Amino acid sequence: MIEPDRVVQTTCPYCGVGCQVDLFVREGMIYRVNGRFDNDVNRGNLCVKGRFGYDYVHAPDRLQTPLLRTDRQANWQAVSWEVALDFVAEHLAHIRQRWGADSIAFLTSAKCTNEENYLLQKLARGVIGTNHVDHCARL
Repeated sequence: MIEPDRVVQTTCPYCGVGCQVDLFVREGMIYRVNGRFDNDVNRGNLCVKGRFGYDYVHAPDRLQTPLLRTDRQANWQAVSWEVALDFVAEHLAHIRQRWGADSIAFLTSAKCTNEENYLLQKLARGVIGTNHVDHCARL
């Protein structure tokens, strides 16, 4: 049997249930995923995505840095997170100033924690000034 270099305890990224998993990593590659039995949410069980859906982590075309369009011809350029976040902040401020706060909406995710979703709605309501906040969970 293959011995892992390390075992990473984490939360499954596929939905908001909160299943806990162990990622078995060898030479920087995830080769096995197990559900954690010490968790009351999944008690060692995983759905098919939670068990087998980790190929994207090692995909050669996976984005690992923000990209900005350098012109209207769809040429993309890698930029730092600081540049990307400044760009988004400037454009959100411009949209809000020109068309009003309710011209902006926020969509949160079931993959985020409750705290992350709370922070996004605080950004929407407290900073931007809109109540246009929705969530993707429709279970």
